[in-house]
Amino acid sequence: MLAGMASPDFNLLTAFDVLLAEGSVSGAAERLNVSVSAMSRTLARLRELTGDPLLVRAGRGLVPTPRALSLREPVARVLRDAQALFDGGALELTRLQRTFVIRANEGFVQSFGAAWLARLWREAPDVCLRFAPKADKSVAPLRDGGLDLEVGVLGDSGPEVRVQRLFCDRFVGVVHPRHPLAATPVTPARYAEAIHVSVSRRGRRHGPIDAALAQQGLQRRVAVVVPEFSAALALAAAGELVASVPERQTAAARVGLHSFALPVATPELTVMQMWHPRLDADPAHAWLRQCLREVCAEPG
Repeated sequence: MLAGMASPDFNLLTAFDVLLAEGSVSGAAERLNVSVSAMSRTLARLRELTGDPLLVRAGRGLVPTPRALSLREPVARVLRDAQALFDGGALELTRLQRTFVIRANEGFVQSFGAAWLARLWREAPDVCLRFAPKADKSVAPLRDGGLDLEVGVLGDSGPEVRVQRLFCDRFVGVVHPRHPLAATPVTPARYAEAIHVSVSRRGRRHGPIDAALAQQGLQRRVAVVVPEFSAALALAAAGELVASVPERQTAAARVGLHSFALPVATPELTVMQMWHPRLDADPAHAWLRQCLREVCAEPG
């Protein structure tokens, strides 16, 4: 760049760029808010480093030498690149090529994945989403960079994880259209008498629905426990079992089945998006999160 400069001095590069733009020592001094004498000393140092006068007198102004003109664009490019390191640069979505790793359950992917990807592709057609298995709620993959984003009900995230609400969901019952519960109003007693499939990654047969039934002196029969809502719906579609699943997150998977409001009150599920704070200021990640918020805000 500038011969003889042992290590980069960006103040000198900035001064060089401004001197050429102004064509005047006094003009450059005013623009950089330094004294004329200080700017004259900077020009002298630049001349010493390059072995070239750089700017020579022509009438009342200064004109650049061929050496100065040859340095002008490389210096400007270095300054632009240096600035981009600190301000993150402008996010050019049309040129963005990035794979985001997301952890979410199958129902969420089925109900929101296509709409989310379509929203992303409107602005960044080369973006890729890779959905990872949701084996547990450990925040370690967020911490170590294995995940860019997690979507689900908030667990023990720890203080370092950022969380943002996407929407609230509720459980609904789902049966085959020819199931007896599809024909008449579902009472707590009729619901409890049916044979159920329960969803639990930890293999638990009972949860909030059972607690709500117990308050009315009722107990349901859980014949099957599966780890995913998609498996519960597949079993319900076979004809005899009742599945109780989140309404919005399973909307796509419930097409063709009969859904009904549960006859007992259960807590709402607050679905969140979660990420590590190191990605807070990443423009591409912020855009990814904003697109997901927009998709989830649409009527389900």
